[in-house]
Parts: sequence; structure tokens; C-alpha cells
Amino acid sequence: MDRFSEYRIMWILVLFDLPTETKKDKKASSDFRKYLQKDGFTMFQFSIYVRHCASSENAEVHIKRVKSFLPEYGHVGIICITDKQFGNIELFYGKRE
Repeated sequence: MDRFSEYRIMWILVLFDLPTETKKDKKASSDFRKYLQKDGFTMFQFSIYVRHCASSENAEVHIKRVKSFLPEYGHVGIICITDKQFGNIELFYGKRE
């Protein structure tokens, strides 16, 4: 299989819903976003960050890293998909008023 196959290249999506009621919660949420950015993730939507990885082995390294800095409260989901699957995402943008 080609080294840069669209079936070998992976995307990691981190989806989260974190509490922000207290200052401590807000700091934990902000720190989590900063950790994601420091590890090469980019904001896709406000609570969805994505990262491109050259292989599933490389993706596993980053998934373990995300798990190491999970916040104490809230919900976090991690999805790993191929570049081919990521390319099939349909995006729709509404008009601004």
C-alpha cells in the first residue's frame, strides 16, 4: 500500500463538552484547548478539534497524549477516521443576518 494512501493517513477528532460555571471549570476548559493546540490540533468548531496524522500508529501516540491531559469533569470523545472518510465530510454554511 502506498505510504501516503488516503486509507493510511488518519484524522483524529476530539469532541468535548466541558463545564464552564466556575473559574476553576473555565481554566480547566481553557487549559484543555491549549493542550490540544500544543499537540498540533486545530479548531474545527468550538468544541471539536482535529489533527492530521501520517498513520494509525502516529494517531495512537496523539490519542494517548490527549488521554493524559483529560479534564476532571465534562465529556470528551475521540474519533479516528481515514483521510478518505474525512474528505467525505459535507460542510454547510448559513448566511449571516
